[in-house]
Amino acid sequence: MRGIFVPVRSKRTFEDVSSQIKKLILEGVLRPGDKLPPEGALSGQFNVGRQTVREALRILELSGFISVQKGFGGGSIVRNNILKRTSGLLLDALHMEKISIKEFTAARLLIEKGILDEAIDNVTGRDIRDLQGNLEKSKELIARGKLATDVNIEFHSLLARASKNTIYVLFERTINAMHLDLRRQRSRNFFIDKAAVRAHEQILDALIEKDRERAIGLLEKHISAVSKHYKRSETNFLAQGGC
Repeated sequence: MRGIFVPVRSKRTFEDVSSQIKKLILEGVLRPGDKLPPEGALSGQFNVGRQTVREALRILELSGFISVQKGFGGGSIVRNNILKRTSGLLLDALHMEKISIKEFTAARLLIEKGILDEAIDNVTGRDIRDLQGNLEKSKELIARGKLATDVNIEFHSLLARASKNTIYVLFERTINAMHLDLRRQRSRNFFIDKAAVRAHEQILDALIEKDRERAIGLLEKHISAVSKHYKRSETNFLAQGGC
């Protein structure tokens, strides 16, 4: 990789170093799985100290562009964890804003209706099998007397993936993280899990049949029912810094 990096001279050199590496990743010169040169080599190519290189790599790791592995054979590996990191930051921002259940439900309805609308046009056989597998997993857990909260929420992630829209996948991850926190802390019970499985089955049937109006109507009914349950427990579910 010698020759692809340019020496930096600004005061905040670690930002210049991280920006150069990030640019090469975004342009495809460096791809997921590629290993960056050792700190010493990067230090020489950028004409900066090792501490500057470490700070730059730390920024890239926090942003989801690389992972840093310690020990023999370790190093900095190019990754694609950006969506995960971004959705986490967005979730933190929403916690700070103390979002109400009314706001959460309105946003969730808007986003998930868009997801389902695109999924009807773009869903593949593999997507349908994944959704069916999710439902079977939920039913199995409930039959064994276990909660299926996490698996039920994953159903919505699979729908987002079926939309083939990366923006929807990003926002759905944030919505699901908020939803999961809320369920874990205040509303984990079999009634909600069983109702969710029934609703998901109906939504999937409508999706398979390409019945857009019915699918979206079922989704609205499902989300509204969940919202009513949450409203009975609390109206400002992020007020304590968590869902």
